[in-house]
Amino acid sequence: MALTWLLLTVAPAHPAGCAFEPQGEGRVSAVIDARTFRLTDGREIRLAGIEPVAGTKASRTAALSALIAGREVSLSGDDDSPDRYGRQPAFVHLAGSEVPVQSLLLAQGEALVSADVADKGCAATLLAAEAEARRAKRGTWADPAAIKNAESPGDILTGIGRFTLVEGKVLSVRQAGATTYLNFGRNWTRDFAVTISRRAAAAHAAAGIVLKSLENRRIRVRGWVEARGGPRIEVLLVGQIEMLGGN
Repeated sequence: MALTWLLLTVAPAHPAGCAFEPQGEGRVSAVIDARTFRLTDGREIRLAGIEPVAGTKASRTAALSALIAGREVSLSGDDDSPDRYGRQPAFVHLAGSEVPVQSLLLAQGEALVSADVADKGCAATLLAAEAEARRAKRGTWADPAAIKNAESPGDILTGIGRFTLVEGKVLSVRQAGATTYLNFGRNWTRDFAVTISRRAAAAHAAAGIVLKSLENRRIRVRGWVEARGGPRIEVLLVGQIEMLGGN
């Protein structure tokens, strides 16, 4: 019943949003972690387009197990080349369903959308599922601190090395050498900032995003937290920055 409810709730307006080239089918024999599982033929599959939420490995793995353990699945993707750990990245569908497993996890608040989904239709599908869970305060979104406040650098620093969402108002946009800085505070050595390389800045410009125009705008940024004096997130891809309403 719960699975049927999820399938009905998160079914996208355009189911083909994450429909890529077929990569085969199989039965799930084991769930390894929050986004990795093994098929009976021995292949290890990593769910593309999502990142795990904070929490224990057991709790995160349980969400995926509840959806796919022992089930028949179909795989699709742009490239079936394994990653450096030998896992095949793929979008995964349960037999007979047009909704990707990724969307089901996102709708439960058990995953975050990564920034590396190049297909705009697929990215929109995944972001819509994440946004619905956020509005309903499901899973990780039941925690008011699930999205970090850019004005609280100490809180952001607790997530070093973790994929994190941060929201706040960009106070200034500065360039130093080949790097553009989106500063969220006045103290550049302590406060949160986003760094963008020249190459990434060019990609944003090509997508119609003028970095200087982000000054005094509220944005949401997603990525891995680093400590360089204050907390930093390096933006490599256009999908890491979302414009928010209001100033």
